[in-house]
Amino acid sequence: MENTKTHESSEDYLERILMLSENGTKTVKAIDLAKSMGFSKPSISIALKKLEQEGYVYLGERQSLHLSEEGLKIASAIYERHETLAKMLMALGVSEETAYKDACHIEHDLSDETWAAIKNHFQRIIK
Repeated sequence: MENTKTHESSEDYLERILMLSENGTKTVKAIDLAKSMGFSKPSISIALKKLEQEGYVYLGERQSLHLSEEGLKIASAIYERHETLAKMLMALGVSEETAYKDACHIEHDLSDETWAAIKNHFQRIIK
């Protein structure tokens, strides 16, 4: 993740598009993203335009949102961090709601080295 030039907010948008597309929503549109994230449609439109210019998303038929190969790579990495960190926090006794909220903040600030160590440790203890 350190080699990418994305910001936390961009990573959040990419991750949410991935989550919506994996949760059975075959077609993800800007309005779906706005509702899911609690942002206005104009705010989402501005962010999506930037993500499109950077090559992370593109519009398909009927204005459906799609992740590019690089966008999917970033979204998948952030989503993996989010899920793993939340599970780790819950294993420590943190409530599910708080664990997911805190994981969302932590996932962006870890170096690749720290993330690799955390992931390796967690995978060893859950086996």
